[in-house]
Amino acid sequence: MGYSRRRPVNLPAPYLRRLWLDPDKVSDATAYPFCLPFLQRGFDLQFDHAITIIVGENGTGKSTLLEGLAALAGYDEAGGGKGYRPVDHGKAVETMGGGLSKALRASWLPKITNGWFFRAESFFSVARYLDESALDSGGLPPDFLSHSHGEGFLRFFEERCRRQGLFVFDEPESALSPSRQIEFLKLLRRMDGSGICQVIMATHAPLLMAYPGARLLALSKYGLDPVRVEDTDHFRLLRAFWGDPHGFVASVLDA
Repeated sequence: MGYSRRRPVNLPAPYLRRLWLDPDKVSDATAYPFCLPFLQRGFDLQFDHAITIIVGENGTGKSTLLEGLAALAGYDEAGGGKGYRPVDHGKAVETMGGGLSKALRASWLPKITNGWFFRAESFFSVARYLDESALDSGGLPPDFLSHSHGEGFLRFFEERCRRQGLFVFDEPESALSPSRQIEFLKLLRRMDGSGICQVIMATHAPLLMAYPGARLLALSKYGLDPVRVEDTDHFRLLRAFWGDPHGFVASVLDA
């Protein structure tokens, strides 16, 4: 299982080497999140690259998987770093994937306790939490929200993703224009080049899927399988659109 260390280590990423589902810890295979198709045949994922990118259609379980992984690593399932609790779950109505962590097992080399879980859906709550925490301690708030949505995202990434750790991104492109996605790719390159950052990311953006040297996996009801960017549904759909934008839109509206 590895061991917990707070001081920097000299080994390069990836630190999380394996993630699997322990069937003995599944309380009810018919209940969420264990009812998701990709979990029905068992689940075992090896990490052999510093950057792993997961793609798949809505509803396949990408966010649930990342939430479970993040909770297992010690992050709040709503987003944030270890020790942060940016969202009050007491009155939550939505069902999240943190419960998956109870049946997940992990192998680390070594276990890294630093890092961050970024969820686009909870960015504002996390940013406000960071501002309030800084003010309560007498410091200056980071103030990520006084920028445009996309600029706030990028500034947040730049300031929070420089240290050694495991960084989990759930659809970071949500507020990023294509040009800002390119800036995010450059940030990934810096993280990758540092040798001390492991990134696990879910995305719908072909620009991000094409990051060189990443392990690209497609999530379906059958599990996770290696895939080329060119073979993803996302790329094929956009290729058809760019070939004839007006004709493509007209054809899908008439279908």
